[in-house]
Amino acid sequence: MNENDDSTRLNHLMRREIQAPIVSALINGFAERFGAKKTRALAKEIICKDAVQSGRHLAAEYGGNSLNELLKIIEQVWAADDTMLIENLTMDETGLRFDVVRCGYADMYERLGMKELGALLSCCRDHAFLDGFNPELRLVRTKTIMDGDEICDFCYEPKSRQRLERSR
Repeated sequence: MNENDDSTRLNHLMRREIQAPIVSALINGFAERFGAKKTRALAKEIICKDAVQSGRHLAAEYGGNSLNELLKIIEQVWAADDTMLIENLTMDETGLRFDVVRCGYADMYERLGMKELGALLSCCRDHAFLDGFNPELRLVRTKTIMDGDEICDFCYEPKSRQRLERSR
């Protein structure tokens, strides 16, 4: 088998789909035994730790942690193979902004009957990812498709901008 054969490569969405049933079974099983609130809090903590590691790994793999590398990761990893439809993309010195108008992750969790876990398994990773990728960036997001909104509105910006806005 050729390692460079794209037909055998798993994209990010495929990996999440493979992981989802076992992770869902674990979360539901632990929730029955130890309670839903404690289980979800612990699951979120563990998932976020994994997201931080992923941020570090992808910053190293992509050779940097600027908005330019972040955009490449978004396009080449998270939105690869039309997993997400992105509109209104802008990037300048103040940040990277875009809207996700179709989310294959949300579609996949719904198709698998796991819609209620989608935000925990995927969306909560987005903020934690930055802690590993570039802790000087922050994500501002007020809408998500997983929560029933029409779009996910992403705005990645330097944390220093937040401090400047507060001092005015």
